[in-house]
Amino acid sequence: MSMTLTARTTQDPVQLIDAQGVRLADETYDPLVADITDERLTSLYEDMVLVRRLDTEATALQRQGELGLWPPLLGQEAAQVGSARALRADDFVFSSYRENGVAFCRGVELVDLARAWRGTSASGWDPFSVGMATPAVIIGAQTLHATGYALGCARDGVDSAAVAYFGDGATSQGDVNEAMVFAASFHAPVVFFCQNNQWAISEPVGLQAVRPIADRAPGFGIPSVRVDGNDVLAVAAVTREALERARSGGGPSFIEAVTYRMGPHTTSDDPTRYVDPLQREEWAGRDPLARVEAYLDLSADERARIAARSDEVAAEFRSACKALVEPHPLSLFDNVYAEPHSGLERQRSRYAAYLRGFES
Repeated sequence: MSMTLTARTTQDPVQLIDAQGVRLADETYDPLVADITDERLTSLYEDMVLVRRLDTEATALQRQGELGLWPPLLGQEAAQVGSARALRADDFVFSSYRENGVAFCRGVELVDLARAWRGTSASGWDPFSVGMATPAVIIGAQTLHATGYALGCARDGVDSAAVAYFGDGATSQGDVNEAMVFAASFHAPVVFFCQNNQWAISEPVGLQAVRPIADRAPGFGIPSVRVDGNDVLAVAAVTREALERARSGGGPSFIEAVTYRMGPHTTSDDPTRYVDPLQREEWAGRDPLARVEAYLDLSADERARIAARSDEVAAEFRSACKALVEPHPLSLFDNVYAEPHSGLERQRSRYAAYLRGFES
């Protein structure tokens, strides 16, 4: 297994299944996914279908007033599923707010995906039960957390790895660059996974990066690779390579998954104001689900089974979301400190008195 990420040019990202569903041979990366049979690829495809269905259901729930906000991942299913399924249970994920597909693959309960976005909780799930921190809304901050966790793994003498997910816009943030400096200097077993979806909110990636984003990492001493982010098999291959590098003492790696955000930045955004419809149409032809469908040539029965399962998951998600109840106002003070704290108790008491002032 190769320990050195293979650099690819802007025109030649790693690709194993093209947009037409044709399997492409690659002597470097084919061995890394030799165990992914058609049956296992069908499982990855099912993951992508379910993740897309959950995403569209969540978007609908927001439009109906059941969620306060939702960050869609439409078009990025392969980048998230392919990388997440390459992880071991003892690896740890640090994500931004858009990696709901990764959370699904890590085993986060459906109801927990909705809590923060419905406003019933400041968080969503117990990070240690699924090996994934709750989403970071501060752009790029999670890369520092991932690097620190990875250094802890190294000091503990375990071969677990940390993975930090972030978007192309985050690469202009100081935190991301500081994390890469630290990771390279201390040989941290961390994978920096950039989903380049072409948009930093409403600004195109070309406005901040005149060269491929993956070209930045080698300047920090971190090997990098560009991959077709809409090719779930290729994403799995490069992620496995980076994880093996981390586990074997090779240090950090940087992956740029070139994909496209087919929807808005969040449901509060209107992409029709800045997206060229022709560009969106071009990327729609590179749909991550369609290429796997074409390659596998799934039977009608298999497609029907997966579609039915996706509807079941969406219905479960909708029901769980709507069943969430508003928390008691004083629960704001719960879990702020591990032990009772006198200052916090004073604040709690004063807030309780304030609330009583509204009682009739």
